[in-house]
Amino acid sequence: MHRRQKPSALEHKRDLAAHGGALSMSHNDTRSFFNFSQLVLSAGHLKSPPVLKHSKITYFEVEILDMQSKKQICIVDKVPPSSTLLDVKHKFHKACPQWYPSRVGLQLERNGPYLKDSINIQSLAVSSIITLYFTDLGQQVGWTTFFLTEYTGPLLIYLLFYIRLSTIYDQVESTKNFRHPVVHLACFCHCLHYIRHLLETLFVHKFSGGHTPLKNMIKGCAFYWGFTSWIAYYINHPRYTPPSFGHRQVSFAALAFLMCEAGNHFINVTLAHQSHSGSKACFPSPTYNPFTWLFLLVSCPNYTYEVGSWISFTVMTQTLPVGIFAFLMVIQMSLWAQKKHKLYLKRFYPESKFHVVRAEPSVEGRQGQGHTTTRISSCFRVKGKESTSSMSHQMQLG
Repeated sequence: MHRRQKPSALEHKRDLAAHGGALSMSHNDTRSFFNFSQLVLSAGHLKSPPVLKHSKITYFEVEILDMQSKKQICIVDKVPPSSTLLDVKHKFHKACPQWYPSRVGLQLERNGPYLKDSINIQSLAVSSIITLYFTDLGQQVGWTTFFLTEYTGPLLIYLLFYIRLSTIYDQVESTKNFRHPVVHLACFCHCLHYIRHLLETLFVHKFSGGHTPLKNMIKGCAFYWGFTSWIAYYINHPRYTPPSFGHRQVSFAALAFLMCEAGNHFINVTLAHQSHSGSKACFPSPTYNPFTWLFLLVSCPNYTYEVGSWISFTVMTQTLPVGIFAFLMVIQMSLWAQKKHKLYLKRFYPESKFHVVRAEPSVEGRQGQGHTTTRISSCFRVKGKESTSSMSHQMQLG
């Protein structure tokens, strides 16, 4: 029998090292797995990355038809919901260059009102296709051009008659007859009136409409220029006779004229200031300026001052053409003031039914032509009960 040999010391150490290495590797693997498990648990549930959803924008198609023939003119496609009617007009102009935006009138119904440029296209939509009716508004001019042309004419025409051109009056008669002082005063007042209009058009009034048909300017110029020629011809005629009551009549009428002109100017400045300050939620109120206190009595005090100016000019010159012109101005101003009065009732009292018992008209400007006129101080019958509109909170001075 063979004798079992004992392992050497070197082999014994090698076996121990191999066994210890295996144990340490097993221990390290366990620790790594434990650390990884703790990391996963602390991170919480694993979430899948969010799916990006693309927002779907609904575009509109605007079909534009001719109002008379109902034939399709063009289709404006891919109109975003945030677009306004003015944006549609610009796209329509690109498709039909002969019609620029200010000349285009669009209606939702054939006999309906023209839609404003600021209206949002989404508010008109019942479906993805919007049908609008087109009307050619004709040649357009800006409001500033309109008023500058309308008021410059009377200023220059009156001065041509004032210098007594030989082509208008007999030269012998013109040099022979003495001019009464009222002739010079009338020229000063007439020029002052239209110079005020021109300056207010440039520096005071802010026109919201943008454009008006050229035919309206032609009609306005024909009215003002024609009457100015008739008035100036009589007042500056060599045979013109002064007023019946002489100096007192002229002085009183001239003072009243200047007061009305000043009042008209201060009212327009007040309206423009309150409009710029953003106080459109209530009626314009008077200030510490006494000329604005007429707001306490009438809706449109600038109309009242305008009428007062022409009545004073009639008394000062005592001529028939001025009287006829003043009479027509009273009628026109009254119509504009009544429309403005109803507009304010509708804007500030939409839920109540008002019947106007007393309302005095007044101003200069035009309905819908950018001039803002204002104020309601009248008696009303509200839902069957008579009451007086008390607007003390809107009538505070200052």
